Amino acid sequence: MALFDRFRRRKEEEPKRASAEGGDPSSELASAAEAAPTPELAGASESGSAESQGVEASRPKEGFFSRIRRGLQKTSQLLRTDIRDLFKREGRLVDDAFLDELFAILVRTDMGAGPANEIREEIAKEFRGRVVQFEDVLEVIRSKIRQLLDAPEEPIRWAAEGPTVILVVGVNGSGKTTSIAKLAHRFRQEGKSVILGAGDTFRAAAVEQLKVWAERIGVDIVTSDKPGGDPASVAFRTVERALQEGIDVAIIDTAGRLQTQKNLMQQLEKIYRVIGKQIPEAPHETLLVLDATAGQNGISQARGFSDAARCTGIVLAKLDGTAKGGVIIPIRKQFGLPVKFVGVGEKPEDLAVFRPEEFVAALFEEPATEPAGVSSSRSGESRA
Repeated sequence: MALFDRFRRRKEEEPKRASAEGGDPSSELASAAEAAPTPELAGASESGSAESQGVEASRPKEGFFSRIRRGLQKTSQLLRTDIRDLFKREGRLVDDAFLDELFAILVRTDMGAGPANEIREEIAKEFRGRVVQFEDVLEVIRSKIRQLLDAPEEPIRWAAEGPTVILVVGVNGSGKTTSIAKLAHRFRQEGKSVILGAGDTFRAAAVEQLKVWAERIGVDIVTSDKPGGDPASVAFRTVERALQEGIDVAIIDTAGRLQTQKNLMQQLEKIYRVIGKQIPEAPHETLLVLDATAGQNGISQARGFSDAARCTGIVLAKLDGTAKGGVIIPIRKQFGLPVKFVGVGEKPEDLAVFRPEEFVAALFEEPATEPAGVSSSRSGESRA
């Protein structure tokens, strides 16, 4: 069985991380508040900055491939282990029994019966009646998933001039607020000015959490004048300030809602109207945050939001906490919505631009390490 030894590479152990994206809002708030510098500590923090910067500079930066591979560890393990188990001896005959077993394995990643069947049929077309090796099958699966996930490379459609307005929607608990913080951090790292709009006025904890993130990241935030205030008013004032102050990006949170809640979906329409009066092309992006751990439940969320909220792309949160990373495939196939970013950890920088090639490579852990120069050439992209 030496042929398969190279597929048994052991990954470096990485620290276990509790995903802040999926936590209770109050616990997330507490964590963020602890991490945010207080005024009393500001001076001490600055005095030690030179030393800390020296330490940070000596640490190797984690490249995109390493980051996404870490996030896909559970899904990758399920695929590799289960598919490899189909090959108990040197090679395996591709017959109905083999194809049915393979189909069941693929479905367990939550890619859905449709994509799993397409891969099954592709394997049957190429190899039926032949004895094949593990790598033969794996290569066809890689190729088919790359085809199914083909998507634009540009993550955000920027405004031709003036502020770019990004609306963020999703159900409560999907990781929406934390994903907004990660987006803001990413844009700040790219040299853009950012303002946040705390439009989830129905949840006081969500507003407070976003305020803590704004302070931590170093961006301004617009909130309602009173608890439970009009989200459309928050959106209007956020865009208004962005225009007046020449801010590059306005990211507006919205109430966590289900696609079946008509009153909340109507509120979303109102937000569209007030934003459009200020900037006719806005919002330039409406990003739907989906919880990767929800698996197929994420499909029903995307189905409702894709029409009602006019979504332009998806942020797949909590990818590091699930073996259901295959859910990206049916979302892309059924709705034509590109997955623009994936959340691969709890830190502000743990947000990666989604690229199908790297995603598929990480899914099957090939190559095991990034090619020389990739990390340095993409350091601006991989640092969220």
